[in-house]
Amino acid sequence: MVGIDEVARRAGVSTATVSRALSGRGPVSPVTRQRVQTAADELGYVVSAAASALATGRARAIGVIVPFLDRWFYSTVLAGISDGLVRRGFDITLYGVSAAAEERQRVFSDNVRRRRVDGIITIAPELDADEAASLRGLGVPIVAIAGPNPLLTTLTVDDLAVGRLATRHLLDLGHRRIAHIGSPEVTGSSVPALRRRGFAEQMDAAGARPLFADADFTIEGASTAARHLLDSTERPTAIFAASDEMAIGAILAAREAGLHVPDDISIIGVDGNELGRWFGLTTVDQFARCQGERAAEAVLAELDGAAPALRRGTLPFALLERGSTATAPG
Repeated sequence: MVGIDEVARRAGVSTATVSRALSGRGPVSPVTRQRVQTAADELGYVVSAAASALATGRARAIGVIVPFLDRWFYSTVLAGISDGLVRRGFDITLYGVSAAAEERQRVFSDNVRRRRVDGIITIAPELDADEAASLRGLGVPIVAIAGPNPLLTTLTVDDLAVGRLATRHLLDLGHRRIAHIGSPEVTGSSVPALRRRGFAEQMDAAGARPLFADADFTIEGASTAARHLLDSTERPTAIFAASDEMAIGAILAAREAGLHVPDDISIIGVDGNELGRWFGLTTVDQFARCQGERAAEAVLAELDGAAPALRRGTLPFALLERGSTATAPG
């Protein structure tokens, strides 16, 4: 196994210079840093994680807390986090949290504390005060993506505005009988609640009566909810689904009912899911992979000494028009 002494001899520098050059900590000229990196690459030298931790006081690992791994948004954000961390030589320590109270307690009170990490990123967290306090007690930078929490630095799109934008798009096409498929939450600051509220506010401003159908954030759940809407006497001419997967479920339900999208019914979602392209789905793209990259940049910036700042609604989103929405039927 190649050692740091061999890299130092190949580069013609001291072992201390090799350590500074490869860790990124300490004064080393760009020319020398490149010479050391070239020597390390030629010899196949990899910095020992244990040695690096002893020398720098860092584990070079970021903990990521995520509630789901089998849903597109979470896995795509996680890919973005990985992109941002790998570029800086950091590893990911992944923590899955379920709704089960005992399992959640074990993650926050034991697992996260037992594994050494330099920072924490949470994806769409629904954390109670004790869980947020437990994370803050680690004494490391913490960045949350979505799910606004007043105790954590949060990067999120403005989901209230997202709900308004999707609804306004349908209203501008002449639709007035519009249904929203999403969470039953009507209060609070969770992502589903904010999107629902944005829909309701925009409908109220237009003088239109909103229709609602509750479903979980899955294709199957939304398909069932959409079938109920399409079978009702007040069949909507348009549906705003709170996620792209739910919108795809609504499209499948419309097809099963013998309806044509968008001639008979328009459907819009939120996310920017790659599957949407194959369904011609109009969506509000929230650039999920970029969210992960931004979170990685934010947590590493705090590690490098930048002051943490509470942020709300700082991430971009944009309407992406495809073929699933059209002018309301005559």
